[in-house]
Amino acid sequence: MKKVISLKTLLMALKPLRKRGRKVVFTNGCFDIIHAGHVRYLKKARSLGDILVVGLNSDSSVRSIKGETRPIVPQKERAEVLSALSCVDYIIVFNDPTPLRLITAIRPDVLAKGADWAAGDIAGADVVKKNGGRIRRITIVKGMSTTNIIRRILELHKER
Repeated sequence: MKKVISLKTLLMALKPLRKRGRKVVFTNGCFDIIHAGHVRYLKKARSLGDILVVGLNSDSSVRSIKGETRPIVPQKERAEVLSALSCVDYIIVFNDPTPLRLITAIRPDVLAKGADWAAGDIAGADVVKKNGGRIRRITIVKGMSTTNIIRRILELHKER
């Protein structure tokens, strides 16, 4: 199964799965330097339903959010790493700053986001609730972040 797909292809793939009662979970992120915190988060998100769809911020989207020095890893490689995770069923790369358009089109049963996001700041939460879905905030692993990894690498480089 090819995991990185277009929105149109995803919607066609989800139709028969939904008819069989499968629950669709959606989450999104940059997933720049993938670490154990990401893996734990994605496994938890997948446990909230039957199918996990990951919206992956494109390189231009990451730059607009995180600045010109990011992403460290290009979107094609980030998507390849995510594809290797058994808990991830589908990946859609998107260019917008938020996944609102994807969430509106996909209408997930569950929208998962890190607990570091305030409930009122989760893009698409209102759309999901209006369609009868649930919002789940997942506890993130304290201290594990791409930013912290980059900071540590830079510190080690300075020490040399």
